[in-house]
Amino acid sequence: MLTIKDLHASVEGKAILKGINLEVKPGEVHAIMGPNGAGKSTLASVVAGKEDYEVESGTISLDGEDLQELDPEERAHKGVFMSFQYPVEIPGVSVTNFVKTAINETRKAKGLEDMPAKEMLQKIKEKADLLEIDRKFLSRSLNEGFSGGEKKRNEIFQMAMLEPKLAILDETDSGLDIDALRIVANGVNKLKSKDNAVVVITHYQRLLDYIVPDFVHVLYNGKIVKSGTKELALELEEKGYDWIKQELV
Repeated sequence: MLTIKDLHASVEGKAILKGINLEVKPGEVHAIMGPNGAGKSTLASVVAGKEDYEVESGTISLDGEDLQELDPEERAHKGVFMSFQYPVEIPGVSVTNFVKTAINETRKAKGLEDMPAKEMLQKIKEKADLLEIDRKFLSRSLNEGFSGGEKKRNEIFQMAMLEPKLAILDETDSGLDIDALRIVANGVNKLKSKDNAVVVITHYQRLLDYIVPDFVHVLYNGKIVKSGTKELALELEEKGYDWIKQELV
């Protein structure tokens, strides 16, 4: 599904990613961990196509299709979804209307007509029930006055509605209490299937108690320096990132 080969990227002339190789197959959950400044959020942003980042060399493809010439909207239409560490507020636009617009824009890009209103309402009801979201929540302005947990739950609702091939969750556990963490993780787990894939970016092992990864990768100084199973995350929790640094010396 997602294939990254020898990816080098920079921000304002500063090299951040220094040769990333990663393959994510359908049905898999990959966790990317690492200390601050390692390049985790940069990797997520580069895959999603954010314009602040310059790809110097290497390739990014989804289902064999090169993504690098596509802007963020086009990548989203191809099935790339990214949840942000700090979601933006959009006063005056309800959660429901935002999601309706996003779905119909994707359909338009595929040459399809807007989703019929009845079908849209049924889908909204199904996904809201799946994620245990109060219907009143969906009529509120997007992220305006939302708590950290509500913002994250809203993003998982968007993910449920859009049904992306690849979901990238960038530090989705940031600022969440344990109850909000469980709700978000439960939503992600319910949305996993053999046809989609999830990349979870996190500092902490605690999220991986709830979203169990098939693979864990340690990103350090712009490179993936170690890969393993969930046990690697437990080892990092116990030993810290200095252990990785010492191994590389």
